[in-house]
Amino acid sequence: MNYAPNSPAARDIAYNLHPYTNLAVHEEKGPMILERGEGVYVWDDQGNKYLEGLAGLWCVSLGFHNDRLVKAATEQLAKLPFSHTFAHRATMPNIELSEKLISIAPEPLAKAFFVNSGSEAIDSAIKFVWYYNNGRGRPEKKKIISRKRGYHGVTVAGGSLTAMPVQQKGWDLPIDRILHCDTPCYYRGAEEGESEQDFSTRLAENLDKLIQEEGPDTVAAFFAEPVMGAGGVLTPPAGYFEKVQKVLKKHDVLFVADEVINGFGRTGNMWGSQTYGIKPDMMTCAKQLSSGYLPIGAVMVTDEIYRVFVEQSKKLGVFGTGFTYGGHPVSAAVALETLKIYEEEDTLGHVRAVMPRFQERLHGLAEHPLVGEVRGVGLIGGIEIVRDKATKESFPAERMAAALVNAKALEEGVMVRPLPSDSIGVCPPLIISEDEIDELFDKLGRGFDAAAKELL
Repeated sequence: MNYAPNSPAARDIAYNLHPYTNLAVHEEKGPMILERGEGVYVWDDQGNKYLEGLAGLWCVSLGFHNDRLVKAATEQLAKLPFSHTFAHRATMPNIELSEKLISIAPEPLAKAFFVNSGSEAIDSAIKFVWYYNNGRGRPEKKKIISRKRGYHGVTVAGGSLTAMPVQQKGWDLPIDRILHCDTPCYYRGAEEGESEQDFSTRLAENLDKLIQEEGPDTVAAFFAEPVMGAGGVLTPPAGYFEKVQKVLKKHDVLFVADEVINGFGRTGNMWGSQTYGIKPDMMTCAKQLSSGYLPIGAVMVTDEIYRVFVEQSKKLGVFGTGFTYGGHPVSAAVALETLKIYEEEDTLGHVRAVMPRFQERLHGLAEHPLVGEVRGVGLIGGIEIVRDKATKESFPAERMAAALVNAKALEEGVMVRPLPSDSIGVCPPLIISEDEIDELFDKLGRGFDAAAKELL
């Protein structure tokens, strides 16, 4: 059924709660209703075609219609539509996915625990950190550090790590034992004359100071995205992760890499951790694990951590955590097929072939009068909007500059994402061609031009 944008039927839909929506505006206008997709394109119920420049929500790596993924889901639904993974139970899709995922994971990650989303992966990782330290006889070593502008989901625990006002103000977050350190944004945070290396050194020293002030025997883990996604697509300054990891090792603090957006080729390597020389003790992933086709995520841990889990569960009688749908056989079958496609069709090779064009066109927007900084790696980019390029002055919040650029880009037929930092996120499906990259940035550029007429 087709709904006119302001029809009663569409207005009724508006009464559902939609995430990251101005609910008052949403009630008045109603939602955009999407009906179908193909490749990097989607169509709404009015027949309008859009190039999906954010891969849905950083996730639809293989495009919006892949017959192999549809077949994998259908065949598993017909064979065994559900089984849980509690009490030593498993299914072949779950077992094969575990083996495949660990085979491509950075060393020394050795075990996988399946969940239903990135947020569940983060919450589980926090619990794992606490469980691990209890098993090591360190009950006070429980504090978790994340970075300002980092994004780690919006559950009570994950939202506490997500150190952005819109995810915390009004929600009584963060909870206890969550700490926040500096944002590694060289554009906004560097002092005059400070090099990237010196900026990274200062941030690492600040992290070291924070841990020492809190007490190293109370700080358990550091959670970080290799590239900070929703915080503005912030790529780390030179030397940052090398210096940070030295601080963490000094104080026996675990590094949990949040690869929910970065993983599976987005940065030009299979993992963002590989792109930036990170050796994680734990890693979370989701999104592109199934190309977004079905909900699934995972937490991977080292064998050293797993062995502590084994001994701790012996004491307690059971490893007392899990989810009804964790490792769901249909989701696992689709995720397994996704990983096979990445390998068989050399998706990573394709990303490496087209990402120079993507980065060229992305950085071509740096000269636009609305653009303060462009940053990106692989097939992900962020464009920060400013009122004054020379002073880096931002527009007043009420001007909603990023939202306006997003709206103008949508009128041109391309979907991107306005981010809380007055930035635009660009993250197309990994299968995008060079011609489609040109189309994306041609349309996005016209969106910037149209927004500039109203903002400047």
